[in-house]
Amino acid sequence: MPIVKKTEYDHPRWQFNGHLQTIIPSIFRPAFPLPFERERVKTPDGDFLDLDWLKNKSKKLVIISHGLEGNSRRPYMTGMAKHFFLNGFDVLTWNYRGCSEEMNLKPIFYHSGATYDLDTVVSHAETSYEDIYLIGFSLGGNLTLKYLGETSRWKKKIKKAVAISVPLDLESSSIKISTGENIIYAKRFLRTLKQKVVLKAQKFPDDIPLGILRNIKTLKDFDDHFTGPLHGFDDAHDYYTKNSSMGFLNKIEVPSLILNAQNDPFLSPKCFPVTLGRKLEHIWMDFPRTGGHVGFSPRKKEDIYWSEKRAFEFITIDQ
Repeated sequence: MPIVKKTEYDHPRWQFNGHLQTIIPSIFRPAFPLPFERERVKTPDGDFLDLDWLKNKSKKLVIISHGLEGNSRRPYMTGMAKHFFLNGFDVLTWNYRGCSEEMNLKPIFYHSGATYDLDTVVSHAETSYEDIYLIGFSLGGNLTLKYLGETSRWKKKIKKAVAISVPLDLESSSIKISTGENIIYAKRFLRTLKQKVVLKAQKFPDDIPLGILRNIKTLKDFDDHFTGPLHGFDDAHDYYTKNSSMGFLNKIEVPSLILNAQNDPFLSPKCFPVTLGRKLEHIWMDFPRTGGHVGFSPRKKEDIYWSEKRAFEFITIDQ
Protein backbone atom coordinates (compact mmCIF):
# COMPACT_ATOMS: atom_id res chain seq x y z
CA MET A 1 0.00 0.00 0.00
CA PRO A 2 1.20 3.63 -0.50
CA ILE A 3 2.75 4.80 2.76
CA VAL A 4 4.59 7.99 1.80
CA LYS A 5 2.91 10.58 4.01
CA LYS A 6 2.91 14.13 2.65
CA THR A 7 2.82 17.04 5.07
CA GLU A 8 4.33 20.48 4.79
CA TYR A 9 6.56 22.44 7.12
CA ASP A 10 6.04 26.22 7.13
CA HIS A 11 9.46 27.79 7.76
CA PRO A 12 10.11 31.30 9.14
CA ARG A 13 10.06 33.75 6.23
CA TRP A 14 13.59 35.02 6.82
CA GLN A 15 15.05 31.49 6.84
CA PHE A 16 14.62 31.31 3.10
CA ASN A 17 17.00 28.45 2.22
CA GLY A 18 18.33 25.17 3.55
CA HIS A 19 21.55 26.67 4.86
CA LEU A 20 19.79 29.25 7.03
CA GLN A 21 17.30 26.62 8.19
CA THR A 22 20.26 24.45 9.22
CA ILE A 23 22.65 27.02 10.71
CA ILE A 24 20.30 29.31 12.66
CA PRO A 25 18.85 26.61 14.96
CA SER A 26 22.30 25.04 15.38
CA ILE A 27 23.92 28.26 16.57
CA PHE A 28 21.17 30.29 18.21
CA ARG A 29 18.76 27.79 19.74
CA PRO A 30 19.42 27.65 23.50
CA ALA A 31 19.62 24.32 25.30
CA PHE A 32 16.60 24.09 27.58
CA PRO A 33 17.54 23.35 31.23
CA LEU A 34 16.03 20.07 32.35
CA PRO A 35 16.47 17.90 35.48
CA PHE A 36 18.67 15.28 33.82
CA GLU A 37 20.12 12.48 35.92
CA ARG A 38 23.48 11.20 34.64
CA GLU A 39 24.22 7.48 34.67
CA ARG A 40 27.31 5.68 33.40
CA VAL A 41 26.89 2.12 32.13
CA LYS A 42 29.54 -0.37 31.13
CA THR A 43 29.64 -1.84 27.64
CA PRO A 44 30.28 -5.56 27.09
CA ASP A 45 33.80 -4.81 25.80
CA GLY A 46 34.84 -2.88 28.91
CA ASP A 47 34.13 0.67 27.77
CA PHE A 48 31.41 3.01 29.03
CA LEU A 49 28.44 5.08 27.85
CA ASP A 50 27.04 8.15 29.61
CA LEU A 51 23.24 8.34 29.74
CA ASP A 52 21.01 11.27 30.75
CA TRP A 53 17.60 10.46 32.19
CA LEU A 54 14.38 12.46 32.65
CA LYS A 55 11.96 10.51 34.82
CA ASN A 56 8.20 10.87 35.29
CA LYS A 57 7.72 7.36 36.72
CA SER A 58 6.15 6.49 33.37
CA LYS A 59 6.06 3.05 31.81
CA LYS A 60 6.77 4.65 28.43
CA LEU A 61 10.34 5.59 27.51
CA VAL A 62 11.72 7.61 24.60
CA ILE A 63 15.40 6.99 23.76
CA ILE A 64 16.97 9.80 21.70
CA SER A 65 20.22 9.41 19.70
CA HIS A 66 22.27 12.42 18.56
CA GLY A 67 24.08 13.26 15.33
CA LEU A 68 27.72 13.35 14.22
CA GLU A 69 29.87 15.10 16.83
CA GLY A 70 26.80 15.85 18.92
CA ASN A 71 25.98 14.88 22.48
CA SER A 72 23.03 14.32 24.78
CA ARG A 73 22.72 18.00 25.70
CA ARG A 74 22.61 19.60 22.25
CA PRO A 75 19.62 21.94 21.85
CA TYR A 76 17.90 19.69 19.31
CA MET A 77 18.23 16.83 21.81
CA THR A 78 16.95 18.77 24.83
CA GLY A 79 14.15 20.29 22.74
CA MET A 80 12.85 16.87 21.76
CA ALA A 81 13.40 15.56 25.29
CA LYS A 82 11.50 18.48 26.81
CA HIS A 83 8.43 17.97 24.63
CA PHE A 84 8.07 14.29 25.50
CA PHE A 85 8.99 14.81 29.17
CA LEU A 86 6.36 17.53 29.64
CA ASN A 87 3.83 15.19 28.06
CA GLY A 88 4.42 12.45 30.61
CA PHE A 89 7.07 10.23 29.02
CA ASP A 90 10.32 9.17 30.60
CA VAL A 91 13.20 10.22 28.35
CA LEU A 92 16.73 8.90 27.89
CA THR A 93 19.30 10.82 25.86
CA TRP A 94 22.72 9.24 25.52
CA ASN A 95 26.26 9.99 24.44
CA TYR A 96 28.22 7.92 21.96
CA ARG A 97 31.74 6.83 22.85
CA GLY A 98 33.93 9.90 23.16
CA CYS A 99 31.00 12.35 22.99
CA SER A 100 30.51 13.08 26.69
CA GLU A 101 32.99 15.03 28.81
CA GLU A 102 35.46 12.14 29.04
CA MET A 103 37.28 10.24 26.29
CA ASN A 104 36.25 6.60 26.10
CA LEU A 105 38.59 3.76 27.05
CA LYS A 106 38.99 1.74 23.85
CA PRO A 107 40.80 2.54 20.57
CA ILE A 108 37.45 2.68 18.75
CA PHE A 109 35.08 5.66 18.73
CA TYR A 110 31.50 5.62 17.47
CA HIS A 111 30.17 5.36 13.93
CA SER A 112 26.96 5.40 11.89
CA GLY A 113 26.39 1.67 12.23
CA ALA A 114 27.54 0.99 15.81
CA THR A 115 24.26 -0.60 16.79
CA TYR A 116 25.94 -2.65 19.52
CA ASP A 117 26.04 0.50 21.66
CA LEU A 118 22.41 1.38 21.00
CA ASP A 119 21.56 -2.20 21.95
CA THR A 120 23.47 -1.77 25.22
CA VAL A 121 21.34 1.29 25.99
CA VAL A 122 18.04 -0.38 25.05
CA SER A 123 18.89 -3.56 26.96
CA HIS A 124 19.84 -1.55 30.04
CA ALA A 125 16.58 0.39 29.98
CA GLU A 126 13.99 -2.09 28.79
CA THR A 127 13.48 -4.02 32.04
CA SER A 128 11.89 -0.94 33.63
CA TYR A 129 9.45 -0.07 30.82
CA GLU A 130 6.49 -1.52 28.98
CA ASP A 131 6.85 0.55 25.80
CA ILE A 132 10.01 1.99 24.23
CA TYR A 133 10.21 4.50 21.38
CA LEU A 134 13.37 5.43 19.48
CA ILE A 135 14.21 8.83 17.97
CA GLY A 136 17.42 9.53 16.07
CA PHE A 137 18.87 12.66 14.51
CA SER A 138 21.10 12.45 11.41
CA LEU A 139 23.79 9.83 12.20
CA GLY A 140 21.56 8.76 15.08
CA GLY A 141 18.71 8.30 12.63
CA ASN A 142 20.83 5.98 10.51
CA LEU A 143 21.88 4.11 13.65
CA THR A 144 18.25 3.77 14.76
CA LEU A 145 16.97 2.43 11.44
CA LYS A 146 19.86 0.00 11.01
CA TYR A 147 19.27 -1.24 14.55
CA LEU A 148 15.59 -1.83 13.88
CA GLY A 149 16.41 -3.70 10.70
CA GLU A 150 18.68 -5.98 12.69
CA THR A 151 16.62 -6.44 15.86
CA SER A 152 12.95 -5.61 15.37
CA ARG A 153 11.98 -9.28 15.31
CA TRP A 154 13.01 -9.77 18.93
CA LYS A 155 12.95 -6.35 20.63
CA LYS A 156 9.20 -6.47 21.20
CA LYS A 157 9.08 -3.54 23.63
CA ILE A 158 10.13 -1.13 20.88
CA LYS A 159 6.83 0.17 19.51
CA LYS A 160 7.73 2.99 17.10
CA ALA A 161 10.68 5.01 15.83
CA VAL A 162 11.39 8.36 14.21
CA ALA A 163 14.53 9.17 12.17
CA ILE A 164 15.09 12.87 11.42
CA SER A 165 17.46 14.29 8.76
CA VAL A 166 18.85 10.82 8.20
CA PRO A 167 21.53 10.01 5.58
CA LEU A 168 19.99 6.78 4.37
CA ASP A 169 22.83 6.40 1.86
CA LEU A 170 26.07 7.23 3.66
CA GLU A 171 28.46 7.34 0.72
CA SER A 172 26.55 9.74 -1.51
CA SER A 173 25.76 11.95 1.48
CA SER A 174 29.42 12.03 2.50
CA ILE A 175 30.28 13.22 -0.99
CA LYS A 176 27.56 15.87 -0.96
CA ILE A 177 28.59 17.38 2.37
CA SER A 178 32.16 17.74 1.08
CA THR A 179 31.16 19.37 -2.20
CA GLY A 180 30.76 23.06 -3.08
CA GLU A 181 29.27 25.36 -0.49
CA ASN A 182 28.39 22.40 1.75
CA ILE A 183 32.06 21.92 2.61
CA ILE A 184 31.69 24.41 5.47
CA TYR A 185 29.81 21.71 7.37
CA ALA A 186 32.39 19.03 6.61
CA LYS A 187 35.23 21.28 7.83
CA ARG A 188 33.40 21.90 11.09
CA PHE A 189 32.99 18.19 11.71
CA LEU A 190 36.57 17.42 10.67
CA ARG A 191 37.99 19.93 13.12
CA THR A 192 36.56 18.16 16.18
CA LEU A 193 37.03 14.66 14.74
CA LYS A 194 40.74 15.37 14.21
CA GLN A 195 41.04 16.70 17.75
CA LYS A 196 39.61 13.46 19.08
CA VAL A 197 42.00 11.41 16.95
CA VAL A 198 44.97 13.29 18.40
CA LEU A 199 43.76 12.69 21.96
CA LYS A 200 43.06 9.05 21.24
CA ALA A 201 46.49 8.52 19.68
CA GLN A 202 48.11 9.59 22.95
CA LYS A 203 46.62 6.49 24.58
CA PHE A 204 46.82 4.16 21.59
CA PRO A 205 49.77 5.23 19.41
CA ASP A 206 50.06 1.80 17.79
CA ASP A 207 46.41 1.76 16.72
CA ILE A 208 46.10 5.32 15.42
CA PRO A 209 48.66 6.66 12.93
CA LEU A 210 48.77 10.45 13.06
CA GLY A 211 51.08 10.93 10.08
CA ILE A 212 48.19 10.88 7.62
CA LEU A 213 46.09 13.38 9.58
CA ARG A 214 47.38 16.48 7.76
CA ASN A 215 46.24 15.00 4.44
CA ILE A 216 42.64 14.47 5.56
CA LYS A 217 40.54 17.03 3.64
CA THR A 218 37.08 15.42 3.49
CA LEU A 219 34.88 13.22 5.64
CA LYS A 220 35.45 10.40 3.17
CA ASP A 221 39.20 10.79 3.71
CA PHE A 222 38.64 10.55 7.45
CA ASP A 223 36.46 7.47 7.07
CA ASP A 224 39.01 5.88 4.70
CA HIS A 225 41.87 6.17 7.17
CA PHE A 226 40.23 6.22 10.59
CA THR A 227 36.53 5.35 10.92
CA GLY A 228 36.70 2.39 8.56
CA PRO A 229 39.92 0.66 9.67
CA LEU A 230 39.43 1.36 13.40
CA HIS A 231 36.04 -0.35 13.35
CA GLY A 232 36.89 -3.36 11.22
CA PHE A 233 36.06 -2.11 7.70
CA ASP A 234 38.40 -2.08 4.71
CA ASP A 235 37.90 1.58 3.86
CA ALA A 236 35.21 4.25 3.63
CA HIS A 237 33.36 2.49 0.82
CA ASP A 238 33.17 -0.75 2.78
CA TYR A 239 32.05 1.15 5.88
CA TYR A 240 29.37 3.08 4.00
CA THR A 241 28.07 0.02 2.16
CA LYS A 242 27.71 -2.13 5.25
CA ASN A 243 26.20 0.53 7.50
CA SER A 244 23.82 2.57 5.33
CA SER A 245 20.35 2.17 6.79
CA MET A 246 18.87 2.05 3.29
CA GLY A 247 19.84 -1.61 3.14
CA PHE A 248 17.93 -2.39 6.33
CA LEU A 249 14.60 -0.64 5.69
CA ASN A 250 12.91 -3.68 4.19
CA LYS A 251 13.64 -5.67 7.36
CA ILE A 252 12.06 -3.20 9.77
CA GLU A 253 8.88 -4.44 11.44
CA VAL A 254 8.33 -1.48 13.78
CA PRO A 255 6.28 1.50 12.51
CA SER A 256 8.95 4.07 11.65
CA LEU A 257 8.85 7.63 10.34
CA ILE A 258 11.66 9.05 8.20
CA LEU A 259 11.55 12.86 8.21
CA ASN A 260 13.96 14.40 5.65
CA ALA A 261 13.74 17.92 4.25
CA GLN A 262 14.31 18.14 0.51
CA ASN A 263 16.60 21.18 0.94
CA ASP A 264 18.81 19.47 3.53
CA PRO A 265 22.40 20.32 2.52
CA PHE A 266 23.71 17.07 4.05
CA LEU A 267 21.50 14.65 2.14
CA SER A 268 21.97 13.30 -1.39
CA PRO A 269 19.03 12.51 -3.70
CA LYS A 270 19.37 8.85 -2.67
CA CYS A 271 18.08 9.81 0.78
CA PHE A 272 14.58 10.37 -0.63
CA PRO A 273 13.60 6.88 -1.88
CA VAL A 274 9.92 7.53 -2.55
CA THR A 275 9.48 4.52 -4.83
CA LEU A 276 10.97 2.18 -2.23
CA GLY A 277 8.91 3.80 0.50
CA ARG A 278 5.65 2.92 -1.23
CA LYS A 279 6.64 -0.76 -1.11
CA LEU A 280 7.50 -0.90 2.60
CA GLU A 281 4.73 -1.87 4.98
CA HIS A 282 6.15 -0.37 8.17
CA ILE A 283 7.90 2.80 6.92
CA TRP A 284 6.38 6.26 6.63
CA MET A 285 8.43 8.75 4.60
CA ASP A 286 7.78 12.44 5.09
CA PHE A 287 9.82 14.68 2.76
CA PRO A 288 8.77 18.34 3.19
CA ARG A 289 10.22 20.84 0.71
CA THR A 290 12.05 22.82 3.39
CA GLY A 291 13.49 22.37 6.86
CA GLY A 292 17.25 22.14 6.46
CA HIS A 293 19.33 19.65 8.42
CA VAL A 294 18.03 19.06 11.96
CA GLY A 295 16.31 22.42 11.59
CA PHE A 296 12.52 22.83 11.31
CA SER A 297 12.41 26.08 13.34
CA PRO A 298 8.89 27.28 14.25
CA ARG A 299 7.40 30.46 12.79
CA LYS A 300 6.80 31.77 16.33
CA LYS A 301 9.60 31.65 18.89
CA GLU A 302 7.32 30.29 21.61
CA ASP A 303 6.14 27.33 19.50
CA ILE A 304 7.74 23.90 19.51
CA TYR A 305 9.91 22.85 16.61
CA TRP A 306 8.03 21.17 13.78
CA SER A 307 10.18 18.02 13.99
CA GLU A 308 9.19 17.65 17.64
CA LYS A 309 5.53 18.06 16.74
CA ARG A 310 5.76 15.46 13.96
CA ALA A 311 7.68 12.99 16.12
CA PHE A 312 5.17 13.31 18.95
CA GLU A 313 2.20 12.93 16.60
CA PHE A 314 3.67 9.84 15.00
CA ILE A 315 4.50 8.17 18.29
CA THR A 316 1.23 8.96 20.08
CA ILE A 317 -1.35 8.65 17.28
CA ASP A 318 -2.30 5.31 15.73
CA GLN A 319 -1.06 5.12 12.15
